[in-house]
Amino acid sequence: MKTKKIKLSKSLLIIFISITSILNAQKAETPNNTYDLGATINEMTLTVGGVLVVATNDGLVGIKPTESKPVFTFNAFGQLKPEETEFVPNSPYIIVSQGANSKFAGIAKTKRAVIDYITGDVIFNTDEANWNQIYTCNIILPENKLVVSGIQKEGDKFEKMTPKVAVYDLSSRKLDYSFFLDKPGRVGIARDVSVTGTPLLMKDFIIVPTAQGLIAKSHTGADVWENKVKDINWMVADKTGNEIYGFETTSNGKNTRIHKIGKDGSELWNDDRKVKGNVSNFEITSQGLAVVSDKNDGGSSSVFATKNESEIAFLSAATGEDVWEKAPKTKGYVQHFYIQDDGILFGIQQGGINKISFDGQALFKKPLKTGENIMIMAETPQGLIYITSEDANIVDLKTGDQVWSKPLKYKNSAAVASTYDDAKNRFLIAANETVFAIDADSGDVSELADTKFDEKEEPNTMQMKNGNIFLSSSQNMMLLGSNGNELYHEYFKSPGQSGFVKVLAGVVAVASTAMAMSTAARAGANRSAFGNSNDLSSYNSYGKEAKRASDMFAAIGDASFALMSQRFKATAATENSQFILTKLDDGVGLVKVNKETGKIDKEIVLKDKKPEYQVDEFGGILYYKANKSTINAYDLKK
Repeated sequence: MKTKKIKLSKSLLIIFISITSILNAQKAETPNNTYDLGATINEMTLTVGGVLVVATNDGLVGIKPTESKPVFTFNAFGQLKPEETEFVPNSPYIIVSQGANSKFAGIAKTKRAVIDYITGDVIFNTDEANWNQIYTCNIILPENKLVVSGIQKEGDKFEKMTPKVAVYDLSSRKLDYSFFLDKPGRVGIARDVSVTGTPLLMKDFIIVPTAQGLIAKSHTGADVWENKVKDINWMVADKTGNEIYGFETTSNGKNTRIHKIGKDGSELWNDDRKVKGNVSNFEITSQGLAVVSDKNDGGSSSVFATKNESEIAFLSAATGEDVWEKAPKTKGYVQHFYIQDDGILFGIQQGGINKISFDGQALFKKPLKTGENIMIMAETPQGLIYITSEDANIVDLKTGDQVWSKPLKYKNSAAVASTYDDAKNRFLIAANETVFAIDADSGDVSELADTKFDEKEEPNTMQMKNGNIFLSSSQNMMLLGSNGNELYHEYFKSPGQSGFVKVLAGVVAVASTAMAMSTAARAGANRSAFGNSNDLSSYNSYGKEAKRASDMFAAIGDASFALMSQRFKATAATENSQFILTKLDDGVGLVKVNKETGKIDKEIVLKDKKPEYQVDEFGGILYYKANKSTINAYDLKK
């Protein structure tokens, strides 16, 4: 039988080819890698280094997208509770803890392990190192050391009962040195030398805070000095290493005592200095000591209860006495705190910005009244820009005078997005379904465009794209021309509210992980590892922050940190795309949408009404929990 040829018109052929190409480009249901973990998955965490760490019923598993098999599997301690896994901020390390953390030997066995999740190496394991009990386990950066204290099952019967400290080098994975905190078998009055806080590494010795007092030991374990300053939780030294400040939380937890100690162990103040609440920020300046402490009534309804607010104090480094005659009123918690050449600039979460000189004089003519939740305080060529959930303005950093004739005000908005349009020298702020354009020099405000997003969403991202204005939220994307005309608005219906949806972009992983820091780390301990967090940043400085993170990691000189540095040197793999979970024809899925066109470049059907997944936007990888024990990885860059 003769086959009949069907002739397609040129236009129909082009349409057919185009549709076929689009469908082929969009569909990507075959994963690039599949990881069968052999145990029920409980939680997935995307790390700063780009490795997905999965908690299972058996332990922890690390997945690196460039590897077809897990980079590590840690099952030595069995299933772990969330609180037993600590991701050390801005590092490739995980500290795994299990068992009671008793001060007293012999009561209960405690286990600790340290994992480098990038290489997959278990650097330290109490079982392998013969530790029976651990009091403290701290990673010190940028020195890249691990300091542990506790009871080690080595030596004679007295040594097996005497508290010990060991310092491990995390780069070489070897023990640097160790020593006993007391003489094994010592006869006499019992001494409680259990470790109470984070040890402080000095150039030639280490200071260990104990219930007996501070004990300084050389790297050989030789005694350097001891004093009677007890129960210190954390310490910080000045740049010279000659002066050390120790912080002790009082027994009721409502106050903090600050002690000053010389490098020879002498107490440099006649008496310690007590501040109310827990110290949340501490800065050594050339003029004195800036201290922020947070008070909390613990939920008390008593009229005599402590107010829930921060206190700011400025102390003499020489004596510990108050330099300011009267501390500034906060009436809320300090949300922003910056040390500047002429004084201290701070913003309150409940609203308000002020600046005080180092001698206690108000530098602003009057405290600024602002809306609640100060999302941004940053430096611009025009002055200090602040953006809250209710208003925005630029003010003179010296006087507090308004640069804009009056603040931009809008109704309390769940989300506020902003950016700077360099080509037109203007700030753009999106709030309450409106994009406002503010001339950077005059402060003149105009309503540039309306942004009515579906599902009552508000834009939470705004950036300039080739002279146009890109806005987005969870389910909406919009591109505006420079004059506010709408180039596209794409809406992708949400598959329904789900508490199981977990998205953490690698771009913001540093910030997210930093929030998990201990109070001590945020306040100042180990701050040298991260640079000075009390410096005021420049507006729209993401590129600078990424370079800062890259340089910080590179400076440590370790192979894993070098890989993290390379990650932050690279441009985000998906900077021109947004990923949205939506309802597709074949079920719930993730779409990759081009920011410049609003068109779908790829779609991945997940076939799950409540998918659990993580997107590494920096590396361009989707991790999806395909079933109770399997992770699928999709390359979103292609």
